[in-house]
Amino acid sequence: MTPPAEEIATLGRDLPLVTVLPFVLLLLAIALLPLVASHWWEKNRHKAIVSALLALPIALYLPLVWGHPGQEALVEKILEYLSFIALLGSLYVVSGGIYLQGSLSGTPPANTAMLAIGAVLANLIGTTGASVVLIRPLLRANRRRHRKAHVVIFFIFVVSNCGGLLTPLGDPPLFLGFLKGVPFGWTLRLWPQWLAVNLALIAIFNIWDQVVLDREEKERPESLLQAVMKHQRFRIHGVQNLAWLAGIVATVVASGRGLGHGGAPWPFGIQEGLMAAIAVAAYVLTPAVNREKNEFTFGPIVEVAVLFAGIFATMAPALLILNAWGQGGREVFGMAFGLRHPWQFFWVSGGLSSFLDNAPTYLTFSATAAGLAGIEAHGLFLRDYLASGPDAARLLAAISTGSVLMGANSYIGNGPNFMVKAIAEEHGVKMPSFFGYMAYSVGILVPIFVVVTFVFFR
Repeated sequence: MTPPAEEIATLGRDLPLVTVLPFVLLLLAIALLPLVASHWWEKNRHKAIVSALLALPIALYLPLVWGHPGQEALVEKILEYLSFIALLGSLYVVSGGIYLQGSLSGTPPANTAMLAIGAVLANLIGTTGASVVLIRPLLRANRRRHRKAHVVIFFIFVVSNCGGLLTPLGDPPLFLGFLKGVPFGWTLRLWPQWLAVNLALIAIFNIWDQVVLDREEKERPESLLQAVMKHQRFRIHGVQNLAWLAGIVATVVASGRGLGHGGAPWPFGIQEGLMAAIAVAAYVLTPAVNREKNEFTFGPIVEVAVLFAGIFATMAPALLILNAWGQGGREVFGMAFGLRHPWQFFWVSGGLSSFLDNAPTYLTFSATAAGLAGIEAHGLFLRDYLASGPDAARLLAAISTGSVLMGANSYIGNGPNFMVKAIAEEHGVKMPSFFGYMAYSVGILVPIFVVVTFVFFR
């Protein structure tokens, strides 16, 4: 029998701060090991070892020391992880069977149109799925251009991050929110932020790309414009996979609305099983040549799976402690919780999402915000939090927007960022270093986020 919420809440008030250390160490490993031990870290086996070593102490400590409440807190995270991976994995497999043959012309209008399409598509198949489908056609379209790193950088800004703000399918933080009780259509209310940020980025990109093309046109003896205007016939292979994608969306919506279950969310396993079945069917029925041309492998989704297994396990104490801190049930390092306003949550959740993974960052601060309203971070707590009043919606909007948008601030802010960088480098694009990329994000994204703060979150 599930223990009362107050029993689990006791964990947040009494857990020692040292239990957060494995979570912090795992996030630091994800952030730093690619920089200091890239060759060792590139193997998923090594990622799994690090993830398991840091998760095991928490997986043992919670049930053995705290008994039934600790066991329930751990089981809850395991089930959330399985739902999370079922969605990401099914989207990844299905989108991997969609092959876009040929290319558009590598002109500023065509490149701009590709980013705009990606900003919409990211909400239907996720930022990871949209990145997988669109990055290679974009690179083929610009293969004749010498200066094209900026094209990939803006692609990461828009398609891999900022575009996925409108649905729980768009970005992992929003899906975690959905799992914790946020209605499926609630994030559609973030369309003003989505539109403002993506329009600004696309407009800046169009001007930037035109300037770069004009400069390169003057430097090269042949006509670059004529060269980039040439393109292969554009065709979509694996169109039937769009139906499979629609099936995943329908499954998530039906589960969230409790169709056939009296309005209550489906029991665990039904949604996950249906998504897994869709992924298997799509994989079997899609011509293998589509995946071969996409250079599809299971490596990226395995990487996500092994790392997030550790993240979900180790973040359990952090979520409970922060929730209790937000409720005033404890102090942290002798300090009471000080965040109260939407702009504070926007920048703190976004700042951490820039360098840590944005999914647990979102869940951490949404749990903390719920704590301010006296709501325990247990079960569908965000449903109860949103029902507590309009202030809750404003805070959650700030957390959602900050976590999704600011994942674009560095290569490690969101899963697709490094994946897109690696694919671009495989195609001969010289991408900037970690800090070189941040020079772009600080110069372009941060001013936009300042404007977002004053317009939406004052």
